[in-house]
Amino acid sequence: MNETTKYQLMKNRELLKGYHAGDAGAEETDQQQKLPGLYPLKEKRGKGTISLPRDFRELSVQGNLLELIAGRKSQRQYQEKPLTLLELSYLLWATQGVRNMAGHKNPVTFRNVPSAGSRHPFETYLFISRVEGLEKGIYHYLPEKHELELWEDKKDYETELTQALCGQYFAASAPVVFVWSALPYRTEWRYGQKAAKYILLDAGHVCENLYLACQSIGCGTCAIGAYDQDCLDELLGFEPGPSGEKDYECAVYVAPVGKRKEEL
Repeated sequence: MNETTKYQLMKNRELLKGYHAGDAGAEETDQQQKLPGLYPLKEKRGKGTISLPRDFRELSVQGNLLELIAGRKSQRQYQEKPLTLLELSYLLWATQGVRNMAGHKNPVTFRNVPSAGSRHPFETYLFISRVEGLEKGIYHYLPEKHELELWEDKKDYETELTQALCGQYFAASAPVVFVWSALPYRTEWRYGQKAAKYILLDAGHVCENLYLACQSIGCGTCAIGAYDQDCLDELLGFEPGPSGEKDYECAVYVAPVGKRKEEL
C-alpha cells in the first residue's frame, strides 16, 4: 500500500466517525437557518399509475422472526418463475412503505424502516422483467399512495444493466432488480456534513428489511454495492454528478430479487 492510498483511506475513515466536541457551533445547517427542505417524496412524472394491492393476509408468509433471521443469506440464483404483484407490493411496503406523514412547512414521512431524523432520503426504482400483470420496463415506486409509475418503457435493458453492475448478469437478469437512489439534500438539510454517513446507514436498514421480507415469502436477494456509478445513473436518467444542487440524485444500492431455487 503506497502513501497516496494510505492518505486517501485516512480521509475516507472520517466518514465513519460521529461528532467531536469541537464540532459544536462549527456548522449551521439549512434547517437551523430556517431554510426550506426538500419535499420527502418525489413527484410522479407521468400521468398513469398502477395501484398496488395491500391485503398481505393473502400471502403465504413463512416462519417466525427467529427463523427468518437464522435463514437469511444472499441468494444469487433464482427460478424463472415470476413474482406476483402482491409479492412485489409486499416487498416495496416492507422497505419504503409510508405509514403516515406529519408537518406542513417541512413535512416528514414515517415508514417501516428507521432513518436519521426521519429524513428518508431514498427513492426506489425497479427493473422488472417477470412480475405478473406488469409489462417489462423500468418503474418508480410512489410510496405515499403505494403505487408504481412506468419510469422508462425500456424492454431490452439487460445488457446495459449488466454493464452498470460490473458484469453481474445474475442480477441484471433477475425478475426484479431494486435500485435505491438517494437525494442527499433531504438529509443534508438537517445534518449538514454528517449527512453522508447517515444516508449510508439508512440504506443498510432498507436492504435488511428486503432480505427478511424476501425470506418470508420464498424469495431471495443479494445486496450489491459494486456498480458503475455513471452507467447506472445514466440508465435511470439522472443528471451526471458530482453536483451541489438540492435536487441532485444518484444510485446508492442495488438488490436483485427472485424466487429462491431449491438447495441441493
